[in-house]
Amino acid sequence: METCRECEGPVEAGFRFCPWCAAPRRRKLVEFFFPHRGIEGDRGKALRVSRYLGVGGDPRHVRFSVWSDTGVAEAAVSLDDAETARLVAFLGKTRPSQHRRRSLLAELLQK
Repeated sequence: METCRECEGPVEAGFRFCPWCAAPRRRKLVEFFFPHRGIEGDRGKALRVSRYLGVGGDPRHVRFSVWSDTGVAEAAVSLDDAETARLVAFLGKTRPSQHRRRSLLAELLQK
């Protein structure tokens, strides 16, 4: 059994929150992205990107998941920091006018 980092109470591994003090077991940032309007097959879907910050024993990583219009994740994949940085560089090459936004994203990924 694991220990809560806030109250030091015992917490089973499957719990997302401490049952004693309600502290979150992991910290992450989540953003949803909507599909291109002109691509018929993607209508009703969304891309969810979660940035896990490496708190509570979870490794730092970025997880991408494709969600259907019924609220079900159809596919998911996680990237480590090196692959995430490579993805940021790749996306940066396709949209040079977004330099400032990429710089902010790169700063967040390195923290």
